[in-house]
Amino acid sequence: MKECSNSTLIKINPGFQEKTFQPLKKGRSNLGGKSSLIIFFSLNLAADCNAVLKALQPIFQEQGMTETVHNWEDHGYLVTYIKKNGSFANLRIHPHGLVLVDLQSYNNDMKGREEVDQLLNKVEERMKELIHGNIKRVKRLPAILRGGVIDRYWPTADGRLVEYDIDEVVYDEDSPFQNIKILHSKQFGNILILSGDVNLAESDLAYTQAIMGSGKEDYTGKEVLILGGGDGGILYEIVKLKPKMVTMVEIDQMVIDGCKKHMRKTCGDVLDNLKGDCYQVLIEDCIPVLKRYAKEGRMFDYVINDLTAVPISTSPEEDSTWEFLRLILDLSMKVLKQDGKYFTQGNCINLTDALTLYEEQLSRLYCPVEFSKETVCVPSYMELWVFYTIWKKQTDI
Repeated sequence: MKECSNSTLIKINPGFQEKTFQPLKKGRSNLGGKSSLIIFFSLNLAADCNAVLKALQPIFQEQGMTETVHNWEDHGYLVTYIKKNGSFANLRIHPHGLVLVDLQSYNNDMKGREEVDQLLNKVEERMKELIHGNIKRVKRLPAILRGGVIDRYWPTADGRLVEYDIDEVVYDEDSPFQNIKILHSKQFGNILILSGDVNLAESDLAYTQAIMGSGKEDYTGKEVLILGGGDGGILYEIVKLKPKMVTMVEIDQMVIDGCKKHMRKTCGDVLDNLKGDCYQVLIEDCIPVLKRYAKEGRMFDYVINDLTAVPISTSPEEDSTWEFLRLILDLSMKVLKQDGKYFTQGNCINLTDALTLYEEQLSRLYCPVEFSKETVCVPSYMELWVFYTIWKKQTDI
């Protein structure tokens, strides 16, 4: 899971997660809301603002739109066109050679979309007639839907906004620890989203395989500890490999409840019961459990940390985040056998500073460790993701 689902909750990307999203209604598949379409023209020469305005005015006036013109002399024009049905357009003409039209409309039916396309087509034709061969680039951006019943827009770890093909809210509940959403995507199946962060989709077996060692490990007869992993994906895949015992520690029962009902392509039936022939699921905070196991001298062949991504923010107020990660690492090393392996996700490959800082933490543990990493494409993340394998350094006696 990208988002922390166990122990202390950590904001991975405060800039996005502090946004307030509109409540979603389960089972709704219509998008609703207001759409915003943008077309812009980048010119090879300075724009004659007055000429552009006069050329485009008739197009909007034909629609019965009321015009308001703002002229900033050397800074061009901002013209607003308003229609009686609440639709409006902003025309911005920059003297340096940029002309932008932002058309916002509540018409989401086919007829409304056709009318918008026709208007933008007329704008494009008129600009080409006026500027002749001096348009360097014309770009029409897809409609952005604001205030819709279903939120289709979610940020990547490196701050880009991605529009998913989400068509249904399957599950939306608040637990004592986080908001839990499961949304359906046409491409990726059901997607688990925790506190605004895309965690795992039914398409994302690549994530689960990577955090288990990418098929290079033999789990037969081994003792395995999973930290977090409430979607059940790791547990489901490891149980197939005939381990001696898998212990999964997940703090949020509601994540398990939502996933065992709506993410069955990921978890199968493994979450239907908290105990099986070779596994047990503990609904607890992982830190006291790790401390207890360390005190008891219990050791594992594999520890898989599926709690949280490497923090994106590295500002001073986030120091506690690194302390949390280092605490988990230290405690995990204490319950890891000398020849055991610790697997965890890192972060988006673009966040090189955060990854470097994480690797610096590895040199500050109570025992010396070595590590390797690999980059994997996780389908629903729409970005390359880094995974770490960490082990205790063998010392000569």
